[in-house]
Amino acid sequence: MTDRRKPVFLVIGAGAGIGGNAALRFAAGGYHAVLARRSDEAGLARMVAEIEAASGTASGTLLNAAEDGSIEELVERTERDIGPVHTALYNLGAQIGTRALDQTPHRTFELGWRLGTYGVFRLAHALLPHMTARAAEGTLGTLLVTSSTASVRGNAGQHSHAAAMGGRRMLCQTLNAEFAAQGIHVAHVIVDGPVDAPDTLGKLLGDSFGAFKQAKGKDGVIDPAALAETYWHLAHQPRSCWTHEVDVRPWTDTPWWNDNPDPQVAVTRRPQI
Repeated sequence: MTDRRKPVFLVIGAGAGIGGNAALRFAAGGYHAVLARRSDEAGLARMVAEIEAASGTASGTLLNAAEDGSIEELVERTERDIGPVHTALYNLGAQIGTRALDQTPHRTFELGWRLGTYGVFRLAHALLPHMTARAAEGTLGTLLVTSSTASVRGNAGQHSHAAAMGGRRMLCQTLNAEFAAQGIHVAHVIVDGPVDAPDTLGKLLGDSFGAFKQAKGKDGVIDPAALAETYWHLAHQPRSCWTHEVDVRPWTDTPWWNDNPDPQVAVTRRPQI
């Protein structure tokens, strides 16, 4: 049984990096965390157990966000069976690897759009009516969206990713323009640097992940637990000073507008279609 008096934190893309650490932070702050991820049911169970071991409450579910109706069903099930979603985090990436144009099939390009832009639209379409109804009675809601450097800069070989993440950023702006006045805080978080996440960057770099982090030096890679504090802050800002976009990076990294992609990170990865 869940305590319906608790607000719910829903995270789509609850890996061991940003999503999982955000769930830990919100659960520690009194939320019931609902964690959704595509695969690794054992890893999902470990994260739920970690939250419960710290006296929080959580539940987990596997979700293929690219599948029609999956996000919508998750929102309705959460609202019905667990409780009202106060804060939602869309934390799915859309990186299908660095590919030349002639090596980017239509289906691969579309997958980036489905995960990068369409998924945010579907989450907003399903959840914001619930949030606006509660906001009319005084309970404001928050939609947080993790984003990347590609949302503000397109690089060679990043046709799908840049288009998807640029669309994600613009979608967040349109949602904010429509829903801020209705009591919904939409925040777009540009993660402009590598994150110490074993099941994302760790998988991309494989055996070189440890050497990569060591080369970056102390605090040279984004700590997802520290980043979770940014998400917590955004979800609890007073309405008089809402932040609608923020970018974060390690202190050693050059900001996106002066930098080029790290060749150790810009590796080709086959998408799971």
